[in-house]
Amino acid sequence: MTYQFSKMQGAGNDYIYFDCMDQMLPEPEKAALRFSDRHFGVGGDGIVLICPSLLADARMRMFNLDGSEGRMCGNAIRCVAKYLYERRHIHKSPMKIETLSGIKELYLEIKEGTVASVTVNMGKAELRPREIPVLLAGERAVDTLLWLDGKEYRVTCVSMGNPHMVLFGEDPDTLSLSEIGPRFERHPVFPQGVNVEFVQVLDAHHLKMRVWERGSGETLACGTGACAAVTAAVLGGHCQPDTPVEVALPGGILTIRYTDTAVWMTGPAAFVFDGQVEWIEETGEEEQRCS
Repeated sequence: MTYQFSKMQGAGNDYIYFDCMDQMLPEPEKAALRFSDRHFGVGGDGIVLICPSLLADARMRMFNLDGSEGRMCGNAIRCVAKYLYERRHIHKSPMKIETLSGIKELYLEIKEGTVASVTVNMGKAELRPREIPVLLAGERAVDTLLWLDGKEYRVTCVSMGNPHMVLFGEDPDTLSLSEIGPRFERHPVFPQGVNVEFVQVLDAHHLKMRVWERGSGETLACGTGACAAVTAAVLGGHCQPDTPVEVALPGGILTIRYTDTAVWMTGPAAFVFDGQVEWIEETGEEEQRCS
């Protein structure tokens, strides 16, 4: 069976997108493992299925590199909006997209008939430890002490539809994320694992960040992670509420605005290329042809 795909990226966070409005991709967990491989597959941070929805304009399902299904991805949802507008001719703004973290509202900036950027209402930041989830006491886990390998860290835990731990420090470029990231991700206080943001405060309007994503490893950008970072920065007194903050990631810049009722994210979305894959179900093998 042949399946069409579009490779898209938002601030360097790249996924393989399958239009499942008319044709469902079987075994998406297995497909994520095979197609995301950058040497033996198409290559990407995972796959995204664009599906019909009874509640919104479309439904987004995203799968990480390890085949696990994620609840939300801020960079991916912007790309889904661009795809729907330009390929499915759903010319709406706001546009509504269903996710495992609820229905998200997206506002599209259109230039010469194409989507230049997308602003997403990411919903209210969840700070209650039991809802993140994180096994820490108290009503909030803000600037909280966490021990790892005999060393103490001050961390802030936030859910933006998926769990995040934000750690403030010096230039994150000096860190070996491949060593420290997995240890935080699998820390026993996070029963479902966690995404980890390593953040340097440049000033009240600018943050620098690297991210270790649960199930994917280091990625060039993470939309929900940038939202979590700004939330933590506001709660920690580094930034001001209801004020745009630019988050510089290895793949580009996302602009985040935190309020008590919602976190707003603005960023780019772009097509990279289109192609097709043939899944030969008898052998479990596939071929990729890109155009």
